[in-house]
Amino acid sequence: MKVLVINCGSSSLKYQLIDSDTEEVLAVGLCERIGIDGRFKYKPEGGEELVIESAMPTHKEAIKVVLDALAHEEYGVIKSLSEIKAVGHRVVHGGEKFASSVIINDEVMKAIEECNDLAPLHNPANLIGINACSAIMPGVVQVAVFDTAFHQTMPRKAYIYGIPYGYYEKYKIRRYGFHGTSHSYVSKETAKFLGLDINNSKIIVCHLGNGASISAVLNGESIDTSMGLTPLEGLVMGTRCGDIDPAIMEFIAKKENLDINQIMHILNKESGVEGLSAVSSDFRDLTAAAEEGNERAQIALEVFSYRVAKYIGAYVAAMNGVDAIAFTAGIGENTHEVRTMACSYLGYLGITLDEKENMRRKENVVISTPDSKVKVCIIPTNEELAICRETVALIK
Repeated sequence: MKVLVINCGSSSLKYQLIDSDTEEVLAVGLCERIGIDGRFKYKPEGGEELVIESAMPTHKEAIKVVLDALAHEEYGVIKSLSEIKAVGHRVVHGGEKFASSVIINDEVMKAIEECNDLAPLHNPANLIGINACSAIMPGVVQVAVFDTAFHQTMPRKAYIYGIPYGYYEKYKIRRYGFHGTSHSYVSKETAKFLGLDINNSKIIVCHLGNGASISAVLNGESIDTSMGLTPLEGLVMGTRCGDIDPAIMEFIAKKENLDINQIMHILNKESGVEGLSAVSSDFRDLTAAAEEGNERAQIALEVFSYRVAKYIGAYVAAMNGVDAIAFTAGIGENTHEVRTMACSYLGYLGITLDEKENMRRKENVVISTPDSKVKVCIIPTNEELAICRETVALIK
């Protein structure tokens, strides 16, 4: 079965066409600058990447460009659009309404729209992508796979904030968590790779990218995660501040004469390792600068890694132990310096790193020494494949 996986942003659209029987990626690409001038990137399996400037006033035109390429006579990977049996959509926020992926209908669309306040930059774009696919591919099954769904197994003690309970009752202000598709996929892959019984396991997943989060996965279920009502809470990230004293917002606002929108912009877009280092949010730039003696770049790396180690420690306590720690996503998979610094705090768990293995990239690999009491590994994430699997499971 061929499944089209769609991830819509406000002005972009990432896509993959996957053969679910072999889990082979037939084509992958990106539409960007939607609503501006439009740029289309397309790479068929075994072929060269094509970059085409193409007007895309809306996501509907972007979807059409993707479908035309997939079935193109010269460089397409399918003979007809009828070969695509389902479309799996990444949807960022499902609130408390969705604890699993669902086949999309009018009721589901309405429920996703009701979560727009919780993800105003993401959910509306996700809805646009769904509507565009429905218009161009009528009759093809559409599935919503939610970033928040995996974390709906969190117990109340983990998701309730220490603010007046009425705000939860009225506005559903609580911890939701994100990157759920990745955390679900990586925890399962970790158990499989290490020969653990997922239903009798304690796994900590460190999804470390420009946006970063950590989750505690007990017996295959998320029981806590570092992001909260929004992706701003938790780890220090590329440009997000992560956990701070909330009073800092008032303090800066008064000193700088800023309103709440300006403060939130600073916390989301000008903070994190970029704000600390004044170098970059890209860890390749940070590590290079630190090696050249840039003290602020070094501070940013240390702060980031220390926060990772603190959350790992917290989740060891939450699960009363840990069998495995998995690093994943762009930084988790590729920045050995961060893994080294974070794991340097974990000696109390009987962990030591095999630095030779720690230098390896982009493959399932154990980076702890054979005598370590807890396995530490690198498990590349694959959110598109996870969305494909969720989609197929629903329609078969």
